[in-house]
Amino acid sequence: MFSSARKRVLTAALAATTVLGGLTVATAPAAEARGCAGNVERVHSPAMGKSIPVCIVAAGKPGRGTLYLLDGLRAPNNNSGWNINTNVSQFMRGKGVNLAIPYGGGGSFYTDWQQRDPRLGKNKWETFLTRELPNYMARKHGAARGKNGIAGLSMSGTSALNLASRHPNLYKAVASYSGYPTVTMPGFTQGIQASVADMGGNPSNMWGTYPFGEWAANDPFLSAGNLAGKRVYISAGTGLGSRYDSSLMPGSPGFNAVKFAQMVPLEVAASVSSQLYIARVALVPGVQLTTNITPDGDHWWTYWQDRFKQSWATTFAPALR
Repeated sequence: MFSSARKRVLTAALAATTVLGGLTVATAPAAEARGCAGNVERVHSPAMGKSIPVCIVAAGKPGRGTLYLLDGLRAPNNNSGWNINTNVSQFMRGKGVNLAIPYGGGGSFYTDWQQRDPRLGKNKWETFLTRELPNYMARKHGAARGKNGIAGLSMSGTSALNLASRHPNLYKAVASYSGYPTVTMPGFTQGIQASVADMGGNPSNMWGTYPFGEWAANDPFLSAGNLAGKRVYISAGTGLGSRYDSSLMPGSPGFNAVKFAQMVPLEVAASVSSQLYIARVALVPGVQLTTNITPDGDHWWTYWQDRFKQSWATTFAPALR
């Protein structure tokens, strides 16, 4: 496990995620707002003391599975990047599975924080996502309680793998698109701390002061063994340009060096972390693993929309239908 090759990879990861902390303010081109293809329902969370808007595309029949889809670091409280930047909620209509996209959670890593944060408030997202929202889906939409999948991108790719590992009886399938599932490896810890801080939060309020507290207990790499028998999908791009966006292609007439410097390091770090995780989860007995590490890719929704649709076909549809 501690070969010279891995040490070189970790050195690269440290450099990338050190940069990552200063680049989470990066923005990408505006995309068409498509909205929720189902209904936005307010689901009360006793744990957080508030109601959470959730975009729900209901299967329309009882006993169906549910796919929970999480947003990224800058998740707004009144919408989701999945609705703003992709057509996945439209794509999921008629698929015979419930889709639930909760709004909010920016900077929270969708976990239960140890303490209320002065800026980010009371975060009990693990409780909401694993108990309160599934109970609502079962009560209101007749969803099957033990037939769930969860997916996320960037920040929430880490979260999806973490929740699936911590609650293996709840989820049958999980996907991470450009996530960072090596939480306690050098560089990635600092990147996560910097990301929370960039959103105004105190990372010590989340899992305690590293290396103590609950950091190790929330590291998907360390708990990968709990995914035995599950369907798992992992994707990331190496960040070497973009076939979708010529401004991120070095040498192209429209190359934008500033934009390249903002978006590419995020994906480089995700690629390193994801490939380390893939090597680990591939050793878990019974895991049905699908991976897609592309030779290009920027840290943006165009890729995540395509990867979501691929993961639906390979991972979620077989597990949840």
